[in-house]
Amino acid sequence: MTRARTVAYLRVSTDKQADRGVSLDAQRAKVDAYAALYDLELVAVEVDAGESAGTLHRPALERALAALRADRADALLVVKLDRLTRSVRDLCDLVERYFRNGKRALLSVSEQVDTRSASGRMVLNMLTVIGQWEREAIGERTAAAMRHLAEQGRYTGGAAPYGWALADDSETLVQVEAEQAVIAEARTLRSGGASLRAVASRLAERGMVARNGRAFDAKQVARMVA
Repeated sequence: MTRARTVAYLRVSTDKQADRGVSLDAQRAKVDAYAALYDLELVAVEVDAGESAGTLHRPALERALAALRADRADALLVVKLDRLTRSVRDLCDLVERYFRNGKRALLSVSEQVDTRSASGRMVLNMLTVIGQWEREAIGERTAAAMRHLAEQGRYTGGAAPYGWALADDSETLVQVEAEQAVIAEARTLRSGGASLRAVASRLAERGMVARNGRAFDAKQVARMVA
């Protein structure tokens, strides 16, 4: 049986990742052991050092994918799928473009993914779905927590909204009396039927301006009166 020509792809985003077991040396040892165990022919080992998984446009990854396209390799081997990408969308795109038809294989040491088999493809599909669910669930929990903090007047990051300032404990928002007066005026004008632009204009006429010293625009007024 012909040995699968395999290009291994290694990545670290920072030197600090060596402490978490994903250093380049650790990854190289794992792919070498995996290749020996499953009788793979390592035709190349491509390395992206100091590269983020936020994009697929990485020099070594592009070389590895080019080897697949040019039929110089039959499989792409990674220690863990997050070395390839942390984006479910990008992973799905890679699978669709390179590994869906079974001509080429995606292999992962940690997740035991091997798309040369039906079970391997099933595992990859399950991991993709679970990863998407996990990210969406985390997003929902984070959004709910941020809303709860905001409702309690707690700081949720970024600049304090107009009308508020960050307290000395760096966690609580406190009202700024002068800015709250502007908000009250804007709400009064708005409740009287004035448009957002009209409210902004009238505030400017009364010397009520934003923190940067400029007149409010309609979007700022909308946020104030919401």
